[in-house]
Amino acid sequence: MAKIRTLEDLRKIREKAKKIVDLREMEGKEFRVIIPMGTSGIAAGARDILKAFLDVIEEKDLHNVVVTQTGFMGTDPIQPVALVEDKEGNKVMYCNLTPEKVREIVEKHIMKGEVVREYVVAVPLEE
Repeated sequence: MAKIRTLEDLRKIREKAKKIVDLREMEGKEFRVIIPMGTSGIAAGARDILKAFLDVIEEKDLHNVVVTQTGFMGTDPIQPVALVEDKEGNKVMYCNLTPEKVREIVEKHIMKGEVVREYVVAVPLEE
């Protein structure tokens, strides 16, 4: 790593880091999909769900969605899950997901704004 010798060096590092962080932020995006990838989530199939979201989003050529991972969310009995958040901060948690359900969520919720109620679960989330 290069040494920081001037304020301009520090600014360049900051800008580079900001670009990386922005990839995970909602800036310019309509939706964020958060997949819990803790041990229980992975055991329940969260990797397949993450891949399904990425594949369908790529297939549909959607640029208004960011997909991120998190750790444990306390949702063991209903794994795998995904939290879909819109740019206004409205959150919907989908449970017991399969790749087929993911496709339906992308096509209905993300593309048309229609919550897929039969897969929704209400759980308290810590802010």
